[in-house]
Amino acid sequence: IIDKRRSAPGESKVMHVIGDVADKVCILVDDIIDSGGTLCQAAAALSANGAKAVYAYVVHGVLSGPALERVAASPLNSLVITDSIAATEAVSAAKGIERVSVAALLGEAVLRVHEERSISELFR
Repeated sequence: IIDKRRSAPGESKVMHVIGDVADKVCILVDDIIDSGGTLCQAAAALSANGAKAVYAYVVHGVLSGPALERVAASPLNSLVITDSIAATEAVSAAKGIERVSVAALLGEAVLRVHEERSISELFR
């Protein structure tokens, strides 16, 4: 667990790594990566605490400003984002960033809502 604090909107600082990550493969999961500061700080904190590898999975890959440079310079082994936001050419060309499609999942959810069926099965 990464303990982070927000001092202002759009600003956060990684404070502590909770738990023993030495020689472990660590997985970061987040809803959004914009400038990449928080995620890259978290990866650096895990690495500094002895993590063997750090992988990140993020739903919305905004990746604005210095994000690509931060990700490239970070100890992240890979970053996986969805296609919920159209990728820029720079994001598409970036090494170590994989995009996965959520189109089928969203389409099925819309269909089920339209047909007044449960969407809970989609989360199993």
